[in-house]
Amino acid sequence: MRFTEDITSILIGAFILLLGSIVFLILPLMDIYSFEAMEVMNALAVKLDKWAVNPWEALRVRWLSLILLAIFLMSILAVGVKLLGEHSTSFIKGFMIVFLIGILANLLGSQADFKSVGLGYALWAIILGMVISNVFGIPDWLKAGLKHELFIKSGLVLLGAEVLFGKILAIGVPGLFVAWVVTPIVLVTTFWFGQRILKIGSKSLNITISADMSVCGVSAAIATAAASKAKKEELTTAIGLSMVFTSIMMVALPALIKALEMPEVLGGAWIGGTVDATGAVVAAGAFLGEKALNVAATIKMIQNILIGVIAFAVAVYWSAKVEKTEGQQVSSKEIWTRFPKFILGFVGASILFSLIQQALPPDDAVSMIEKGVFSFSKSMRGWLFCLAFVSIGLSTNFKELREQFSGGKPLILYLCGQLLNLGLTLLMAWLMFYKVFPEITEAL
Repeated sequence: MRFTEDITSILIGAFILLLGSIVFLILPLMDIYSFEAMEVMNALAVKLDKWAVNPWEALRVRWLSLILLAIFLMSILAVGVKLLGEHSTSFIKGFMIVFLIGILANLLGSQADFKSVGLGYALWAIILGMVISNVFGIPDWLKAGLKHELFIKSGLVLLGAEVLFGKILAIGVPGLFVAWVVTPIVLVTTFWFGQRILKIGSKSLNITISADMSVCGVSAAIATAAASKAKKEELTTAIGLSMVFTSIMMVALPALIKALEMPEVLGGAWIGGTVDATGAVVAAGAFLGEKALNVAATIKMIQNILIGVIAFAVAVYWSAKVEKTEGQQVSSKEIWTRFPKFILGFVGASILFSLIQQALPPDDAVSMIEKGVFSFSKSMRGWLFCLAFVSIGLSTNFKELREQFSGGKPLILYLCGQLLNLGLTLLMAWLMFYKVFPEITEAL
């Protein structure tokens, strides 16, 4: 039986979550502690240490774990490729090169100076891939390992598990307004601006950049690109813009907030609603303090839920309006075909782990879920994303990418949309946290 890429990504994500749950959740609840299994899982969750001058400092105690991780990911992804009806042997040869480049990207991303200004593994993965592809070229056998959509869709399923409703309720109604009211307004307005004012020729490029900037960066861009069937180069453009401006904003926004002597809660809400990547949100919030960090991270998680909603809305809009031929009625089957089904894995994982978290005592929820299952799944998600970015870079042509920036319109779109996002988010955060629900703010 041949599976689709979306279904395969759900199966891969589910397997990783199941494996983590068995070791860190199910067996401990049965009073069975397999410390050997936990050690293996922790070894697989590789995170390179920060280094300043000598990169060997980050690798010397991690090389065995990296080998185990390569074997683990290669095995489950090869099975996934087999389910897609392709040759897993060809995939494995290409995968090893992609993984090696991914290690180098992580190594550069963990360098102290680069890390301090937000130049993480994602940006390095894309840059390295693009340089190799356009300077040296890539052989045909390597192309079998460039499965960027499979990698990142599987990672998004894992991301869904981390969006817990219990944490969302802690911030309450003000956070919902900041994340769920401002975001759709900015998305729709930016898309309209791109079509009517800038007259961007590609609607799929327009909506992908708009979603990337307004929702939550790369994850939203990928889901929206899948729903609108955007070209690979259009997705690369959106991701590239996101990476650059995320690096700038994670440093500049906390500095501005401190200079304005803005309250921590307001500053955290502003960061959570405007800085794209979750990791960058956490880093920026930490500059202001623990309270700002918690508010920023929670609002970003609330915003992440919109990934599925936005993807579904784009799928419906593209079927009903953009690609509809005159006189043709759009069927529910066409909308279902268009819908990126890996989002169901994202939503399903979120619901399941939210229920599990609520059912467990608070201490067990922290030790078993957050420090156990999620510690493992977050690491796997990070590596899957890294592999995806390397694959995108390796399959991107500079000439085709340059065409996407023709006239500077994508850059103007992103800048104008982000300025609108910054203004509306700050206004909404101030109204909700300090005027409408001040008692919630006082309790934080």
